[in-house]
Amino acid sequence: MKPVLIGLALVFLAAMVYLVSWPVAIDPAAWTAPRNPGYVGPFESNTRLADLEKLPIGEFHGPEDIAVAEDGRIFAASHEGWIVTLDPDGRNPVGWAETGGRPLGIDFAPNGDLIVADAFRGLLAIGPDATVRVLADEADGVAIRYADDVDCAEDGRIFFSDASTRFGALESGGTMQGSLLDLMEHRPNGRLLVYDPATETATTLLAGISFANGVAVSPDQSFVLVNETGMYRVLKYWLTGPKAGQAEVVIDELPGFPDNISTGQDGRFWLALVSPRNRLLDSMSDKPFLRKVVQRLPSMLRPKAQPYGHVVAIDANGAVLVNLQDPDGGYPINTTAVETGDYLYIGSLVAPEIARLPMASIESDG
Repeated sequence: MKPVLIGLALVFLAAMVYLVSWPVAIDPAAWTAPRNPGYVGPFESNTRLADLEKLPIGEFHGPEDIAVAEDGRIFAASHEGWIVTLDPDGRNPVGWAETGGRPLGIDFAPNGDLIVADAFRGLLAIGPDATVRVLADEADGVAIRYADDVDCAEDGRIFFSDASTRFGALESGGTMQGSLLDLMEHRPNGRLLVYDPATETATTLLAGISFANGVAVSPDQSFVLVNETGMYRVLKYWLTGPKAGQAEVVIDELPGFPDNISTGQDGRFWLALVSPRNRLLDSMSDKPFLRKVVQRLPSMLRPKAQPYGHVVAIDANGAVLVNLQDPDGGYPINTTAVETGDYLYIGSLVAPEIARLPMASIESDG
C-alpha cells in the first residue's frame, strides 16, 4: 500500500509543478472586467431569434460573414476557405472562389470586387471572374496576422480589423485558437486599419484594441465602428469633423462577446454577440497567474464559447433598438447579422447553413 501512496503523491506533485510552472504561450495582463448587467433592460431575454429559416451551404460550414450582391445573390465566407454563393432564393450553394486561407469578413467594394478579410492571408480582393489577389498583408511594417472584419467606404477606402498582432490565426492553429489565446492574455494587441486603393497601402488608424473585431462605416461616412471583443464594447473612430482621428466608446458592458457589426438601414447597426460572457474568465481578470494555470489545463476544461443566439441593432449613439435572442442556441455561435430590405441574414462560426429572418417579422414584433 505504501508504494501506491508514494506513487500517487509523486503524480500529484508532478501535476502541481506542471500547473504552476509549465511554459505557456500567453503572458496575461491584469485588468478589471466591466460590470455585467446580464440579460435585463435592453438585453432582456426573449426567443425572437428562435424561428429562423435555414439555408444550407452544401459541403461547407462556418459562414462567418455574409454579403448580398445587387442582383440578390448571397455570398458567404466558409471555414473551408471558400466563398460560397447561393441564388437569391437561398438555393443552389456553389463554391465560387477559394481564398487559400480562412475568409472571415466580406463586403462589396464600389468597383464590384468582393473584399475579404482573410485571417490567414490578409486583405484580399476577388474580382467578378473569381480571381483572388492580395491587397495588403502588412500595415506600417507590421504583418497582418489576423484580418477579421471589413467594410468598404463610398470613396473606395477599405476599413478592416487586425484582431491580434501577437496571436496570428494561422500560427495559432486556427481562428478560434488565436482568439482564445488573445482573450486569455488580454493585452491590447488589435488594431483598426484602412487600405487606400489610390496608394495601395494599408495604415493603422487605431491601435491598442483588445481583440479588434467587427467593422462598420456609418451611412454618412463620418465615422467607423469597431468591436473591441475583449472589453465587451464597441468603439467609434471619427473620420471627419472636429473629432476626426479620435476614438470613443459608443456602447459598453455588453452581456456577450461582440463579433461582427454591419451597417443596416435607417441609421442602425447590427451587432452579433457570439457568446455570453464567461463568469470564470471575468472573475480572473485581475489574476494573471490563475489565467496561466487555466491555460495549462486540457482544452476541454478551459473557458469556451457557449451557444446562445443573440443579435441586436443599435443606433449611432449606442442605444439598443432591436434585441433578438435564442437562449437555446438553435443556430449556434452567431457571428454576424446583415440586413437587406427583405431579410436579416445571420452567420455562424460552426453551422452548415446561413440563417435568415424576414425583416417584416422583426418590424412587426418591434
